[in-house]
Amino acid sequence: MIPTTYFATLLLMILSMICWGSWANTMKMAGRWRFELYYFDYVIGVMLCATLAAFTFGSVEMVLPESDRVLFPFLDNLSITGKRQIGLAMAGGAVFNLANLLLVAAISVAGLSVAFPVGIGLALIEGAVLNYVIHPAGHPALVFGGVGLVLLAIVMTSLAYAALHRQRAREAPPEPAPQARGAGRRPAPRKPSAWKGIALSLSAGLLMGLFYPLVEMSKEGDLGLGPYAAAFCFALGVLVTTPVLNLFFMNLPVEGDPVSFRDYLTGTGRQHALGVLGGIIWGIGTISNFVAASAPKSVNVGPAISYAIGQGATLVSTLWGLLAWKEFAGAERAVQARIWVMLLLYAAGLGLLSLAPLYR
Repeated sequence: MIPTTYFATLLLMILSMICWGSWANTMKMAGRWRFELYYFDYVIGVMLCATLAAFTFGSVEMVLPESDRVLFPFLDNLSITGKRQIGLAMAGGAVFNLANLLLVAAISVAGLSVAFPVGIGLALIEGAVLNYVIHPAGHPALVFGGVGLVLLAIVMTSLAYAALHRQRAREAPPEPAPQARGAGRRPAPRKPSAWKGIALSLSAGLLMGLFYPLVEMSKEGDLGLGPYAAAFCFALGVLVTTPVLNLFFMNLPVEGDPVSFRDYLTGTGRQHALGVLGGIIWGIGTISNFVAASAPKSVNVGPAISYAIGQGATLVSTLWGLLAWKEFAGAERAVQARIWVMLLLYAAGLGLLSLAPLYR
C-alpha cells in the first residue's frame, strides 16, 4: 500500500522523523543493560516489523497513479526481481548495521545529545557533498553554507561534551586508595574519555551516509524491489550480520568488561521487551520513509520538505537527551550555551540544505 494523497505522504514522513529520533529512548530505559545485549533484541524487533509489514501492507498489488509501473505483492516482488537488487538491499542493511552499532556504542558512552548531532550530522554532510559532486543540483552557496553550519554544530557539540567531561572529572569524589592484593573487590573500570564517544559518533556517521544509496539502487527499474520488499531484504541484511559484528563489540567492549551470550540470558523480561520495542519503532520509521519515497510524483512532498523532515530526527533525539534524560544537567552555563547554539546551527544548516534544491 502506497500513499495516494499529499497529506498521507506528509504524515508518513513525520512519523518517520519521530520514530528515527525516538527509538533510542528504549535503550536508555533499559538502565544498566549493556548495549551489546540490547542490540540482539533490537534486531529481532527490526526483523519482526519488516516481516509483518511485508505480509500485510506489502501484499497488495497496486498500479501507481499516472504511471504504468505495477507494485507487485511482496512474495511476487521477491520472485521476479533480480538477485542484484536483493543483494544491494541486504548490503545496505549490513552497512547500516555496522554504523548503527557504532552509534549505540556512542550513545552508551556519550548520550543521545552528543551521538546523534555528531554522528548523523557527519552523515548529513557526507550525503550532501557526495550528492552534489555526483549530481550537481541546487545553489552551491546554499549547499555548502548548510554544510558549513552543520560542521560548526558538530564542533560545538564536541567542545561542549569535552568541557562537560572535564567539569564532572573535577567534581567527582577522589577514588579510594588501592587495597592490598586479595582484600576486597576489584576496583571499578575507568570511564572512557570524552573523545572516545566523539570518535565513535564520527565513525558511525561516516558509514551511516552510505547505506541509503544502496537501498535506492535496489528499487531501480521496472523489476526493482518495492518499498516493503526492500525493507524486508534490508532487515535480513541487518539480521545475518549482527552475530558477527556484535561479537566484536562483545569481546572488545568500548566500556566495561567483555560480555558473552550467557549474559544475554540474564536480562529481565522488561529489558528484552524494550529492545524489541526499540527495533519495532525504528522499523516503523524506516518503512514509513521507504514507502513515502515511493509515492507518486503528484503527491510527493518534494525534496525540500522531505529532506528537512527526514533529517529533523537528529533534533528530536537531541531534545530527548537534553530534556528527558538531562544529559547536560549540572553543566556550567558556558557548556549549556554551547549545546543550545549547536541546535540553532544545526537547524539553520538543515534549513539551507533543504532550500538548496529549489534554486538552480
